[in-house]
Amino acid sequence: MSLTTIDVALLRKMFLAGAQSIEAKKEYINELNVFPVPDGDTGTNMTLTIMSAAKEVSAVEEPDMKALAKAISSGSLRGARGNSGVILSQLFRGFTKEVREYDKINVTVMASAFRKAVETAYKAVMKPKEGTILTVAKGGAERAAELAAETEDLEYFGAEVIRRMEEVLAYTPELLPVLKEAGVVDSGGQGLLEVMRGAYDAMLGKEVAFQPAEKPVRTAPETAGAVSTESIATADIKFGYCTEFIVMLEKEFSMDMELDFKAFLESIGDSIVVVSDEDVVKVHVHTNDPGLAIQRALTYGSLTKMKIDNMREEHNEKVILEAEKQAALRKQETAGTDKEAQAEQMQKPLEPRKPVGFVAVSIGRGINEIFRGLGVDCLIEGGQTMNPSTEDMLNAIGRVNADTVFILPNNSNIILAANQAKALTEDKQIIVIPSKTVPQGIAAMINYVYDKSAEENEKFMTEGMQAVRSGQVTYAVRDTSIDGKEIRQGDIMGLDDKTILAVGSDITETTLALIREMTDRNSELISLYYGEGTTEEQAEELSSRIMEEYPNVDVEVHEGGQPIYYYVLSVE
Repeated sequence: MSLTTIDVALLRKMFLAGAQSIEAKKEYINELNVFPVPDGDTGTNMTLTIMSAAKEVSAVEEPDMKALAKAISSGSLRGARGNSGVILSQLFRGFTKEVREYDKINVTVMASAFRKAVETAYKAVMKPKEGTILTVAKGGAERAAELAAETEDLEYFGAEVIRRMEEVLAYTPELLPVLKEAGVVDSGGQGLLEVMRGAYDAMLGKEVAFQPAEKPVRTAPETAGAVSTESIATADIKFGYCTEFIVMLEKEFSMDMELDFKAFLESIGDSIVVVSDEDVVKVHVHTNDPGLAIQRALTYGSLTKMKIDNMREEHNEKVILEAEKQAALRKQETAGTDKEAQAEQMQKPLEPRKPVGFVAVSIGRGINEIFRGLGVDCLIEGGQTMNPSTEDMLNAIGRVNADTVFILPNNSNIILAANQAKALTEDKQIIVIPSKTVPQGIAAMINYVYDKSAEENEKFMTEGMQAVRSGQVTYAVRDTSIDGKEIRQGDIMGLDDKTILAVGSDITETTLALIREMTDRNSELISLYYGEGTTEEQAEELSSRIMEEYPNVDVEVHEGGQPIYYYVLSVE
């Protein structure tokens, strides 16, 4: 007997199964991201988005359709992260707006819900790109509309919709040159398919034990892999800062106001997403002046979950994702003492109340000491492989007895947690300086002026860190080719804020090659922070080589103690 309706209990089960499905495949989706733009966050972004909703759905016992719809929509909107996560949340928002009015869902309602989902997602993106998750969703909705006139069988309906989405996903390289050049498909669309597949299996009554997918085999361009929607957006960067926040509305936000706000954002940037949902508005924009977007948004209400990323720099932090995973165990083995020191610091009595305090995320003993010397009150051990939680941030804020607390995340993957902690703090003014590297954080602290206001210092610190060009030296974890450079697993790579600039077999020579690419006639200072796998003698030898080659540039050498990177460096 065919299935003709879905009740609230089954829809709840399907949604949670979809979340489990992408959770199990998130690393697979991340791994599918390949050069030239190594952005491995699509799977993580989409998983965090849907898991935020899944948490709310799980908390609602025996919901009716409206309560379930609200939990899915609200949870995904508040948890949305990255372009792929925002678009996924909008698909859910449109879908739930349609189904919330029904006790049971049949093929006709499901087709209408798919159509509404796609309309909502396309409307939320100012300039939609075809060949992305949007295209895959649209293909499924179009097939759903066709099937609504042909069948009442939801099992057949679901199988056919997924089959069409798979076909559209395979065609995405023909729609976006960056995909075709890499020989891959869109990873956002791949993520959406994983959600659909999990939900469909649950609809069939399957009890699936989801297992993580095996690491994908990288082949020639003819074989489809995936590149993230975020990667495509940064292939030709005109506006450098990816700015996201949620407006907690304090007055009516009409359609005219929403259109006016979108028009303003379009005048200062692109890749615009503005989505209102009851008492909140989710905003995403790529712009060269995030402050303008924030100032306008403040006229509608208070802001939370603010996140500002420098897109020209972000992908470098993803290149060595696998290397960091391989080194995570080594990091954990040496982290015990650091964690003990951090715990001891947390137990210290509060100092007398003062006007301003500082919290910074750090990645090594030497860098810890540098931050302490610059006046940081509380350090949080963290980094790519050990990201601190919002609770860690709140605990650190609690240890700083100050009216205003500046937070330096020093990593793009930690800014979100810092902003969440800011939103949850009521008794202090929290200012998050969106530093994405340790050199940026150090530069921000150096540019703090003690006799200026918090608002002025926010500007000074942000501008100061933007004047720093950061570099990292690490090793390749896979074979690849980028910008004419043939890279083999184990090669030494030098990265700046934008791309891989140097490849070699020797750490010192590769670092020198990186510095040659990063410096110009205006360069005045090169700072080297050597990692736990590099000796002081090796760092001093490198410093001497640099001074010989650049006699008019000052060179400073510091023990960083960071894992993964042989050197972290900055050029000013």
